[in-house]
Amino acid sequence: MTVRETRTAPAAAPDPAPAAGSTAPAAASTAPAAGSTAPAAGSTAPAAAPGFLPVLLTAIVMTSIDAFIVNVALPSLHRNLGAGPAALQWVVAGYVLALGAGLVTGGRLGDRYGRRRVFGIGLGLFTAASVLCGLAPTAGVLVGARVLQGLAAALFMPQVLAIVRTSVPLAGQPRAFARYGLSMGVGAVFGQLIGGLLIRADLFGLDWRLCFLINLPVGAAALAYLRRIPESRQPTTRLDLVGVVLLGGALVALVLPLITGREQGWPAWTWLSLAAAPALLGAFVATQRRRTQPLVDLGLFRERAFSTGLVATQVFWMGQASFFVILALYLQVGRGLSALGAGTVFTAIGAGYLVTSTYADRIAARLGRQVVSLGAVLMALGLLGMWAAATRPGTGWLVPGLAVDGLGMGMALAPLTGTVLARVTPRHTGAATGVLSTVNQTGNAVGVALIGVVFYRTADVAQGFRAGLVALIVLELSLALLIQTLPRR
Repeated sequence: MTVRETRTAPAAAPDPAPAAGSTAPAAASTAPAAGSTAPAAGSTAPAAAPGFLPVLLTAIVMTSIDAFIVNVALPSLHRNLGAGPAALQWVVAGYVLALGAGLVTGGRLGDRYGRRRVFGIGLGLFTAASVLCGLAPTAGVLVGARVLQGLAAALFMPQVLAIVRTSVPLAGQPRAFARYGLSMGVGAVFGQLIGGLLIRADLFGLDWRLCFLINLPVGAAALAYLRRIPESRQPTTRLDLVGVVLLGGALVALVLPLITGREQGWPAWTWLSLAAAPALLGAFVATQRRRTQPLVDLGLFRERAFSTGLVATQVFWMGQASFFVILALYLQVGRGLSALGAGTVFTAIGAGYLVTSTYADRIAARLGRQVVSLGAVLMALGLLGMWAAATRPGTGWLVPGLAVDGLGMGMALAPLTGTVLARVTPRHTGAATGVLSTVNQTGNAVGVALIGVVFYRTADVAQGFRAGLVALIVLELSLALLIQTLPRR
């Protein structure tokens, strides 16, 4: 059976000019790159460069910032809402858990009902949930609103990569992926600083609430330009509800104990949950093999760029999220900095990240897969510099290592994303981008749990920070070696 991919041009928006630096005109960039898989039957390549990309990337920045900005608001939540340790933990965990569990389903919904449509619905719900967070009268309402935020983000986040993969000319995709990586990193690196600035500003006496309410004008502005995004869909796609339940259950069973286990002392239910995760995943794989239209086509994993790239992506995000956590703890608990002061130190990573992520597509065009290896080695060198500086008085000694780490992060993120998706056919785009986004989130949770064990087993925060850095150096060098198994280009 031939699956037809349908696309419509963006409404009420003229075709923008090709992106600066494009190597070929848009009309000439529709042929598949060497080694890529041809588009699905009936598909037509777009004729315009991504003038709609800023709308998509605004949503990505919002999603990434909201994963980190809440960390600096936790003391205020404790004071103003009387939130206890469990509630504070769920303010963070509820968002991450809902997001991770819903990403593959969100990608498939975009395939079936239209990627622009599902993107708009998700972004609208995310904006509304952000307002509910900002107006929450109790900690319980806030936790519920954070779960809604995560589910809404799971609707629109996979559509971003799917729209780039299906609607941007092949010649322009490396630049689009570079901007995607830049957007994710900006949110991750600067989220804590932005949160500290908003709480310090305390506009209209809103304090922590401003961290959520800021999404209202940003989300409304993005929605106003929604019609610039081209629509694409696969009308014959069916949603495998059994697969949704099994995959969602497996992800919750894996991620939930990793997020909450350490704080609760690893009770028996956490180990039972971790044991149930592979059983549920095995049942999911078994059902997918029998489906004519599975939630995730297992044939995707026969493509080395996709399967090995997913493992590399998991390793990459295991290192990033855990590093941000132990650095924040070291700066605020070990060095006694305020949330704003710690966020200011994070700008050193951001400076390095902005330098290389801006040119990541050009560097990747010259180095191929080795650009990710070089980025991983730079991150390892930066972490080594911080390990040496951690025993010195003052935080200024950390800055060179932080900047080098940011250089490596910016060099690795976007090319790695592009590698994973490079050979995915349009009809599998929704599932593939959902899987990739899910791997990002599970990598975050697994990394925080594993590095957290190393960090908290030491005598004090400074020793824990240095021990965590050693583990992270090993992780980054492992990433550099893993990249050698990817396709060369």
